[in-house]
This record gives sequence, C-alpha cells and structure tokens, in this order.
Amino acid sequence: MTERLTFKEMCAKFDVTPRTLRYYEYIELLQPERDGRSRFYGPRESARMTLILRGRKFGIKLEEMRQWLLIYEKEGTQAQMRAFLDMADNQLKSLHEQRAQLDEAIEELSSLRADTAAQLD
Repeated sequence: MTERLTFKEMCAKFDVTPRTLRYYEYIELLQPERDGRSRFYGPRESARMTLILRGRKFGIKLEEMRQWLLIYEKEGTQAQMRAFLDMADNQLKSLHEQRAQLDEAIEELSSLRADTAAQLD
C-alpha cells in the first residue's frame, strides 16, 4: 500500500501551516484524496509539495508553479522540463536584477552612513 499522510502529518512533514496547505488545495496545486471530511496525501501530492516549496524558495509565483505542474499532466515530462528551463531562465534574470538593486542600495547606504559618521567626529 502506498504511503498516505493525514492533513496534520502533511503539515508537519513540510513544516507548513494548515492555512498554507488549505490554500494550496484551494488554488489547485494539491488534490488530496478525501474520505468524508478527512484528507489524505499520497506520494504524488508529497512530490508536488516538494516542488512547490522549492519553487517558492526560488521566488517562483504560485500560479507559475500551478501552470508548470499542469504541463506534466497534459504533455508529459519532456514538455515540463522545457517549461522549467524557461521558468528558471526568467527567474534567474529577475534574481540577478534584484541582486544588482540590493548591491546599489547597500553601497548608497554604506556611503551615507560613512558621511554621517564623519560629521559626528
């Protein structure tokens, strides 16, 4: 029999709040099995959750993740991998731009701090 996790076990395994897990279901990132009011998460949902959390770590929007996960179901692994490359390229570009903006802000703030400190001496 395949491993099935309860709602509470799924929250604990992935260190997410119940609200987060419910939201991922609401926006159709996850589709647990239902037995009355109980929800059960199998290997497919665990794998999807791993991918979702990895995507969030990289700053990928949830809707992009949802669309990307749908590609696998409709077009298969190769199409999903090609889509991942595009998604990764776009996100890498965005992260590099954010880094440049942070580097500029750090430089400006450091300079302003140094000027202010010099005025106190």
